[in-house]
Amino acid sequence: MKKLFVLLALCVVSTNVVAQNKPMKEFVDELMSKMTLKEKLGQLNLLPAGNITTGAAQNNPIVHQIKDGELGGVFNIKGLDEIRTLQEMAIKKSRLGIPLLVGMDVIHGYETIFPVPLALACSWNLEGIENSARVAALEASAEGVNWTYSPMVDISRDARWGRIVEGAGEDPYLGSLIAKAMVKGYQGDYSLPSNIMACVKHFALYGASEAGRDYNTVDMSRLRMYNEYFAPYKAAVEVGVGSVMTSFNLVDGIPATANAWLVNDVLRKQWGFDGFVVTDYASIHEMTTHGVGDLATSSARALRAGTDMDMVAKGFIGTLEQSLANGQVSMADINQACRRVLEAKYKLGLFKDPYKYVRVKNRNQYVYTAANRKAARDLAAETFVLLKNENQVLPLKKQGKIALIGPLANDRTNLCGTWCVAMAPERYSTLKESMERALKGKAELLYAQGCNIASDDALQKAGEQGKNIMRVDDAQAKAEALAVAAQADVIIAAMGEAAEFSGESHSRVNLELPDVQMALLKELVATGKPVVLLNFSGRPTILNWEKAHVPAILNVWFGGSEAGDAICDVVFGDKNPCGKLTTSFPQHVGQIPLYYNHFNTGRPVADGADRFFSYQSNYLDVRNDPLYPFGYGLSYTTYQYGELKLDSKTMSPDGQITVTIPVTNTGNRDGIEVVQLYIRDVVGSIARPVKELKGFQRLSLKAGETATATFTIDASKLKFYNYDLKEVVEPGEFDVMVGPNSRDLKRATITVQ
Repeated sequence: MKKLFVLLALCVVSTNVVAQNKPMKEFVDELMSKMTLKEKLGQLNLLPAGNITTGAAQNNPIVHQIKDGELGGVFNIKGLDEIRTLQEMAIKKSRLGIPLLVGMDVIHGYETIFPVPLALACSWNLEGIENSARVAALEASAEGVNWTYSPMVDISRDARWGRIVEGAGEDPYLGSLIAKAMVKGYQGDYSLPSNIMACVKHFALYGASEAGRDYNTVDMSRLRMYNEYFAPYKAAVEVGVGSVMTSFNLVDGIPATANAWLVNDVLRKQWGFDGFVVTDYASIHEMTTHGVGDLATSSARALRAGTDMDMVAKGFIGTLEQSLANGQVSMADINQACRRVLEAKYKLGLFKDPYKYVRVKNRNQYVYTAANRKAARDLAAETFVLLKNENQVLPLKKQGKIALIGPLANDRTNLCGTWCVAMAPERYSTLKESMERALKGKAELLYAQGCNIASDDALQKAGEQGKNIMRVDDAQAKAEALAVAAQADVIIAAMGEAAEFSGESHSRVNLELPDVQMALLKELVATGKPVVLLNFSGRPTILNWEKAHVPAILNVWFGGSEAGDAICDVVFGDKNPCGKLTTSFPQHVGQIPLYYNHFNTGRPVADGADRFFSYQSNYLDVRNDPLYPFGYGLSYTTYQYGELKLDSKTMSPDGQITVTIPVTNTGNRDGIEVVQLYIRDVVGSIARPVKELKGFQRLSLKAGETATATFTIDASKLKFYNYDLKEVVEPGEFDVMVGPNSRDLKRATITVQ
């Protein structure tokens, strides 16, 4: 019986091998000619798999849909055996044997978890970021996953928005480069067995939700869309991303999922996207709440607008047959959507080998390996941003007594951050465990939890989402912490957000350190002993008191499965911090949205102005500038920037200018400095931002070494979309600025003739 089963399986694979040897169009034409209407609609249907076990699979309702050809894909199911069971059902039990797409939210790692995406961006290490996606794809593909809902490339300038943690920050140039790196890492050109299909999201403008509240309305001019928000999506399309996910929000008053201008005109016609479009979770169903109409109406509008696959809502599979009969959609609409989904499966090689992603025999060769963990640990150390280091408190020496205090000091789940669907926390170290290893035989580590994440139990639970931190009596825990601090030579405070204080549906209006943590931190500082704050966060947080009173602040974000060891690497000086912020850190939530590449008002006040100016664009009670600017980050060494030089001060629109600046490591440690290039179009046909990032270089400098950063300015650095939404380079003056962040810059002027 077993031999017969194997022979049948080989026969199916053999048939598909011959089929996929045909060109894609010919193959898909032939397959679609055999499909019924229901089978075509089935390819547009995407559902969560639920709990699947080999023995009980027959009892799962989803199995019947697979057998009947009414399901194109499943998502967020973990386990090679479970996925193999479903894929075998699709191949052997359905009439045409069409394989399934198997998706998962592999956002910043599979079991080897890398830092959250906002943190990854702060490394400015495009090669490392691409490799993080490659490692994630390697692990996920070894477990049967062939499609990831990543990268998220939404530009966000609102720290209140929880999903800011999933993107690259506030800048479209850097965001575009990271979008390309992530797509290349996951997907490449599909040539490797470990390549999985990427899905860029959320199209479009999701990061600009009003009031920073998730799923909320977005309303902006098309000029702003093209010049400030569209670039990362377009960049992902340019490197061949296979799929795009629509966003929940309205765009021009129409839900993105049913916005024909957005999906058909911009994405497909203007940018040439040739993959398929999938909805976000049940977004077609939610269109009814937006006032679009019932499920049938919403489904028809989404299909006509160019959306190809319906995640969860069951609108396509449940209503389009009747809508076709009523004339609300055409057979051409259905065929086009079905074709795009089948083409995705063809590109993945699933028709040639339906079991391509379920053949691994030893997962330990691919998942959570020593090499993967090292990659995650090394990159995590590059994401940490040193915000303050008074009197060179850091790095700490491995000697004496060191107190580790805080609610995040001995937790193994929250350190990974949000969106870790496949995480295996039992395999990860807590910060305390990592420090015990790092200090063994050299220094004594003292520990106390010290307090809860927040005094409000309900708030803490909302911010944990099952990643629970033990609740303690705050007064008693504080007393224990102060007793530990009294014995120590130096204090490390592991404080900040819980993992799910940021992420989907976790928007916040209070961005300061939660109450009981702040109260404890103030008492730790009052001891007079050196205090190092490890600030855990998934967003820019407000650190006014901390900046004024805490000697050293290291923003460690959520560093992933290897966060504990990576933090020790930096805190104890084995590695030199080099992270730079990709979001502006506000002084007050009332400044939000806050971003460096803003427009001038007619009555501007210079950043850093320390008093109020009547009838000027400023606040009575808070300065305009951020607490920490975009691009900011300190090091254990120091860097000196020399004279900014241009090889010419004029250029034609099709010419170029070379910009150079020497940078010297003036300290006694080797380090990496991220040198940043900004440009301002001084006079334009429309108002232009005060500065825009247009280049950067990561210089690796030994102590005392000087190297030259070199940038080329050409049309690609100067162009923008004008009032008519045409991409242009306009003649005139441009300010060229280079420095270590968006605030501290050397300047020169060029003229485009």
